[in-house]
Amino acid sequence: MARLWCSFFLFTLLFQLNNFCISMVEQVPSPPLPILPLPTYSQLKWQQREIIMFLHFGVNTFSDSEWGTGDENPSIFNPIGLNTTQWANVAAESGISLMILTAKHHDGFCLWPSKYTKHSVISSKWQNGKGDVVKEFVNAATDKGIDVGIYLSPWDRHDSRYGHDLLYNEYYLAQLQELLKKYQDVREIWFDGAKDPRAQNVTYYFSDWFSMVKELQSSINIFSDAGPDVRWVGDETGTAGDTCWSTINRTSLSIGASNITQYLNTGDPKGTDWLPAECDVSIRPGWFWHKSESPKKLSDLLDIYYKSVGRNCVLLLNVPPNTTGLISENDAHRLKEFRSAIDTIFHKNIAENRYVKVSSQRGGKEGGFGPENMLDSDHLWSYWTPREDDKEKDHWIEIWGNDGSLRFNVIRIQEAIGLGQRIERYEIYVDGKSIIQGTTIGYKRLHRLDGDVVHARVVRIRFIKARGVPLISSIGLHFDPFWHSRFTAA
Repeated sequence: MARLWCSFFLFTLLFQLNNFCISMVEQVPSPPLPILPLPTYSQLKWQQREIIMFLHFGVNTFSDSEWGTGDENPSIFNPIGLNTTQWANVAAESGISLMILTAKHHDGFCLWPSKYTKHSVISSKWQNGKGDVVKEFVNAATDKGIDVGIYLSPWDRHDSRYGHDLLYNEYYLAQLQELLKKYQDVREIWFDGAKDPRAQNVTYYFSDWFSMVKELQSSINIFSDAGPDVRWVGDETGTAGDTCWSTINRTSLSIGASNITQYLNTGDPKGTDWLPAECDVSIRPGWFWHKSESPKKLSDLLDIYYKSVGRNCVLLLNVPPNTTGLISENDAHRLKEFRSAIDTIFHKNIAENRYVKVSSQRGGKEGGFGPENMLDSDHLWSYWTPREDDKEKDHWIEIWGNDGSLRFNVIRIQEAIGLGQRIERYEIYVDGKSIIQGTTIGYKRLHRLDGDVVHARVVRIRFIKARGVPLISSIGLHFDPFWHSRFTAA
């Protein structure tokens, strides 16, 4: 009998322990389901770069033109002081982690010794025809821990095969293969639909080109009007739409088409493909270096930053080397000034160490999805999310300070885009007054407030419409002294 009671007691204890373990597991909520489509790992890494660099360099640099004719004598290319390490140093000091070089522009002149044409550095005076700009560029960037990208223009104004579809596409594909086999670890390859206006019936075999790219370097991001990894934003001013989705329908896109620019600019909330936008613009009026031109003012670059990175995009900023083969001192100075200004604006988050109140949180206070996640350093996988029950539809965040102690003029909101882009409409209030009615957020949304600096007691962000529950990875209140000075000076 004693043995029977002992067995019964042990069974009861184990049963209760099992129930306790089950209840403990049930108290830890799982993350919400993702909203498709989702970014790839390489797309997420690309998005986090925020600012990348373009380098337009070639015979146009020496002929003082933007679009070469293809008839330039290769001997004019002679950058006697070429120093790609200087390029990489400028990029590193400006916080740039990816540089894209024009290996060949529309004029057809190749910056590497291609075995498929003599219209290249082989026929130039530079290093007696034995140089390789692409190789020096890749080596210098790699030594500095900077990733590299390549632009190989589809339009070649020099080669006689252009206009003969099969012959030219074979030539282009051969050069593409040559580059990607010779130079490893290319992180972005840039395609556009540039064509000779007199030969608009020319066909580029983009699907073949893209397949070759992925076969040779599978982790590369392919940029074009239609992706497949990164899309053009639809203009060359560095400006995204005030509404900008990372999602779009690739079946609606055609490389080089002029009727899709608005669609590229805004994306599509019902898009079936994750295809985030890249905003390209030059630090100078032109894309190639010209002695007569100067870099844009700092205020203009900051305006571009807010309208590109601050609208869920990556900024591709062109910084062209000069005829010596260096990034000009004025450009290098302006680029470093630009980085310093961004760091000055965003190094301090006024929302930190403030009381943050939310409408609700998934799993309760011990659920792991609380408001504190919006103030940590993980801007991708740590986030606040509310409960999903039907009764709780009004989701909001409040940042509280003492009377008037929140002093700012920039508001930052970021979504956990690893689980999809969700927010369709939101409103921001300062001390009960509506000041912003916004649409998309994505990886990063920045609102620079008009007028003087705001002194507030409470800032409320209300999410009105979303594809699923909001997942907010980071919030911030910041002070932009460069923007503030415009109004105080006036």
